[in-house]
Amino acid sequence: MKLNLNKPLVVFDLETTGLDLVKDRIIQISYIKVYPDGREERGNHLVNPEMHILPVITQLTGISDEDVKDQPTFKQLAKTLSDKFTGCDFAGFNSNYFDVPLLAEEFLRAGIDFDFSKSRLIDACTIFKKMERRNLASAYKFYCGRKMEDDFEAHRADQDTEATYRVLMAELDHYTEAKQRSLGEDPEGRTLENDMQCLAEFSKANNNVDFAGRIVWGEAKDAQGNTILDAEGKPVMTEYFNFGKHKGKTVADVLRFDSGYYAWILSGDFTYNTKQVLTRIRLREAQKK
Repeated sequence: MKLNLNKPLVVFDLETTGLDLVKDRIIQISYIKVYPDGREERGNHLVNPEMHILPVITQLTGISDEDVKDQPTFKQLAKTLSDKFTGCDFAGFNSNYFDVPLLAEEFLRAGIDFDFSKSRLIDACTIFKKMERRNLASAYKFYCGRKMEDDFEAHRADQDTEATYRVLMAELDHYTEAKQRSLGEDPEGRTLENDMQCLAEFSKANNNVDFAGRIVWGEAKDAQGNTILDAEGKPVMTEYFNFGKHKGKTVADVLRFDSGYYAWILSGDFTYNTKQVLTRIRLREAQKK
C-alpha cells in the first residue's frame, strides 16, 4: 500500500549506548524519507557517541568503539539531519517512547531546537500493540508473513528501519474494511485510515507534555475543584507536574508560589526537553502578568 502523505514521512530507528534519555547517546541513526509522490530517500549513519560503548551493547548491535571512533559526532551531523527532517512527520517502532525523545535530546545538546510538536508522530509499535499486542519481530511475521531473522540482521538500525517501514505499510493493508471482512472479522474498531494525522492520534498512548512524562496534561479546575469548560463545553486542559513534592499540582500554580522549583529543575538531572517545556510554560505565564 502506498502511504497517503501530504508531507514527507521519516521512518527511522536508533541504536544507542543505553536507554537513559539524559546520559546515553546515539551510535547509529537510519531513516527512510518517504515523499508524497512515493519517492524514497534512505540515510544511514554510524555516530561517534564520545563515550565508551559497553560490551553488552556491542553484543546486541554489533557496533563497537572501533566502528565509531572515526565517525562524525551527532553534533557534526545535527545540522544536516535537521535540514533533512524539517517539515516532516515521523514514524518508528516504539519511537514515541524512546527514539523521538532521545533524538530530541541529541538535537538540543547540539544546540538545535528541533520542534517535534509541529510533526505528527506515528508509532507502528503502539498501533501493533493496540491491535495485536506483540513486538517488532512478531509484527513482521504477522503482517509481512515472514520471519524477521530470515530477512534482516537483528538489532541494527538500518535493518530495523526497513522492517518497520514494511510493517507500517502492511498494517494499513491489513486494517482495511475489505481485508477485515475477508478474514471474517467485524471491521468496527479494526480499521485504520491511511492518513498521517489519524495514525499519529492512534499512536498516542499517554498524556505527556514533555517526552519524559515529568509534566502531563490534565483538566483545569476552578477554586471549587470543578472542571473548567471551554465555549464548546469541552474540558480546558492544562499542565500538571507528574513527580516529586508538587505532583498533581498545576505547573502554573507551582511557578507562582514556589519559584525556586524552576531553578532546581533547570540545575538538576532532567532531560533538556523537560527543561525546555518548563521554560516555555514559565515564559507563557510571565506574559499573562
